Amino acid sequence: MLKNILNLGDAALYCDFGDEVNKEINSNVIKYFNFLKKRKIDEITNLTPSYNKLIISFDLNKTNFFDLKKFIENIKIESSLSGSIKKIEIPVCCDPTFSLDIKRLEDELKLEKESILKNFFEKEYFCYMTGFIAGMPFLGDVDKKLRFKRLDTPRIKVPKGSIGLTEKFANIYTFESPGGWNIIGNTPINIFNNKNENAPNLINPGDLVTFKEISIEEYNKFLDE
Repeated sequence: MLKNILNLGDAALYCDFGDEVNKEINSNVIKYFNFLKKRKIDEITNLTPSYNKLIISFDLNKTNFFDLKKFIENIKIESSLSGSIKKIEIPVCCDPTFSLDIKRLEDELKLEKESILKNFFEKEYFCYMTGFIAGMPFLGDVDKKLRFKRLDTPRIKVPKGSIGLTEKFANIYTFESPGGWNIIGNTPINIFNNKNENAPNLINPGDLVTFKEISIEEYNKFLDE
């Protein structure tokens, strides 16, 4: 569970849940994140969850490190995440137009395209965190057979909606952005909606995600809707 609470500058602290990156530790991070977020505590100005840490920024005019630390230490957390988990299906087109790195993966993993995609689409993924660019979900765990390093030279532009793989994680580029992940497809749906101020993210930490392969014709229909 929570291992330590440490000071982080003048107006922030971080909750340390361990050094490993796995679903069990990350689930604990998300439990604390959801607990504090739902209560909209006036003294807390921002919450930033990661794989195994939770950064809490606070208003120095309203609280301090020691009082907030004591409050967090006394939080009673439910053992299950089930009440807050969403299951989301994301359509993905793997037409050659979008699968920019499939040949690289075939060569490096010694697998055919059909095997790579079958393995990818059969899995259910857990959202560890969002970040890097707004709303980008970091999803795990990619099957060990599909794990490979980032591109040696990142692209200057990765198209919005691109599905990328690196090591144990998959992600979705919510905006056009520089990036070095291995791109295998593209989704036509918006993963981040900046017009929705209260809930801009389609996928949030703790959610479960599956991917459904669609044709280029189905992809274009989504765009026309």
